[in-house]
Amino acid sequence: MDLNIRSGWTPGLIGYTAATHARYYAREWGFGPIFEAKVAGGMADFVARYDPSRDALLWAAIEGEIAGTITIDGSDPALPKGQAHLRWFIVSDSARGLGVGRRLFNAALSHLEEAGFSSCYLTTFAGLDPARRLYESAGFVLREEAEGDNWGTRVTEQMFMLERSRASV
Repeated sequence: MDLNIRSGWTPGLIGYTAATHARYYAREWGFGPIFEAKVAGGMADFVARYDPSRDALLWAAIEGEIAGTITIDGSDPALPKGQAHLRWFIVSDSARGLGVGRRLFNAALSHLEEAGFSSCYLTTFAGLDPARRLYESAGFVLREEAEGDNWGTRVTEQMFMLERSRASV
């Protein structure tokens, strides 16, 4: 298997990310068009202000085809100085169990370190246990949990935070 982690935009990346999220979360959790629109719109906004010195737009390629994505959003003007947001982490059905997710996640963590972020948060929801174990293994801690429907479906929404010891941004 030829697996590579790549950085930056490539044609079809926004569409792949939105479609892969939409298919998985519709099938497994009953999410609908509101969720897909939020992923596509949010990612389009991010790519329009993408700054490679602060942001990481990472994707896994297997045999040259996109097999997963993860993003570190460090240029969002609404974020406090030194904080980043981990977003749009998904692996295709065919690549699950091959270590793709862990490699993407580790690349994202490396970017946090290299860019000097003091903290990083992510939002998710209860029930995604393998992802939660991955987050917690890296030091992310559950900070908030509440019932909500931000993604168009009622779930127990969660916010995890990773605090780092130094910052240079």
